[in-house]
Amino acid sequence: MGYVPRTGWQDTYDLDMSRRLPPGVTPLCVLVTGVLAGGLLHGGSAHAHADPSRPSAAERGPATLVQESATARLRADGSLSDVAGLSKSNVWAVGQEDVWEAWQNRGVITHWNGSAWTELGIRNDASGAGHLRSVAIASPREIWAVGDAHDGLPYVVRGDGSVFDRISVPEFGSGDWLGGVAAAPGRTVAVGARRGKPLIATVTAKGWTVTAGKTAGTLYGVTPAGKGDSWAVGDGDGEPLIMKVSGGTAKPVKIPDIPGGFLRDVTAEGAKKAVAVGGVYHDDGGIAPLVLSWNGRRWSRARLPDRPAELYGVTGDGKGHFWASGHDPGTPGQAFLLRGGAAGWKAVRGKAAGGSRTVRLLAVTHVGDLTMAVGHVVDARDRYTDVVERFQPGATRAAATGRTGRDTGPAAR
Repeated sequence: MGYVPRTGWQDTYDLDMSRRLPPGVTPLCVLVTGVLAGGLLHGGSAHAHADPSRPSAAERGPATLVQESATARLRADGSLSDVAGLSKSNVWAVGQEDVWEAWQNRGVITHWNGSAWTELGIRNDASGAGHLRSVAIASPREIWAVGDAHDGLPYVVRGDGSVFDRISVPEFGSGDWLGGVAAAPGRTVAVGARRGKPLIATVTAKGWTVTAGKTAGTLYGVTPAGKGDSWAVGDGDGEPLIMKVSGGTAKPVKIPDIPGGFLRDVTAEGAKKAVAVGGVYHDDGGIAPLVLSWNGRRWSRARLPDRPAELYGVTGDGKGHFWASGHDPGTPGQAFLLRGGAAGWKAVRGKAAGGSRTVRLLAVTHVGDLTMAVGHVVDARDRYTDVVERFQPGATRAAATGRTGRDTGPAAR
């Protein structure tokens, strides 16, 4: 399928899938209710093939945080790679099913309406999306997703909320790879790699502009940064890479010297505030979490809790508060996020469930008072189940997590 970058979290993700899973997956539904005190979420959890039960009214007050862990109910061996929301009842997520089948895995687009997940198909899907990696919302009627196709080309999808179509981009060639997409009205930017160099694809009313950077690197995440600009992040030559995208061009910017570092996602609040997340490889093979912050003048490294962790996704609320999703190898069975702002960054966790399992939250979005993170759970038999973590302060009701059914109209597969 051509060149696919294999650095950073992708190495870890591929290692998780290095052995074929047994057939069949039991969906995970876990409910954890707890209190956020000093950044630590305490609570209980249980496995069940059912919708979550009603949470108890624990510790009502401004510090209360209710966590619900459930599933969008993808088919066997499913994982959600990205999530984006306009409101608590309008959230889109993408990923893949049958992750072990390199030539038969299937890209997934699914929608949360506040009470249930509904999966939508792609109408003109001749070759088939293998893995949809990123989703972005320009408006309620303009949703974009990018990923891999089984024909060896990047996969670009555009939809209006009811139907989705694959978009043909003649400027792409075999071996080009896309890992992230950002959208605003009138302008969409996708990023990835072309023969080991950063790839930037921009579409406006004038059409597509596709260019590759001059230095080595791969871009995984991108976000609008005001006035038609965007930030794109990824890996350079053994260090993190941040590029400023303006028009159809992109240039690396100066960041702290961090050997062994990498970045996987970025979010911005206008031109003067942005946060990028990733990790730093240590000599012993461990990974330390990495957060870089932009203050309108320079990028600086944030101080984080002193323990290993991998960060994959980041989001903000537009008011200077941020959430980063990831994985803590010290407590692999727990949901793990970092919550940050002017006062620093603290961990948010769920209580570990029984049995051997690994939870990876690959992306996160924040709308209203809802923080939603998505990813997958790997059990002791290496079976994958998609996971959706919902955090809300003082929530009193657990929303249903079953899907209302698959579309049967022209958009269905």
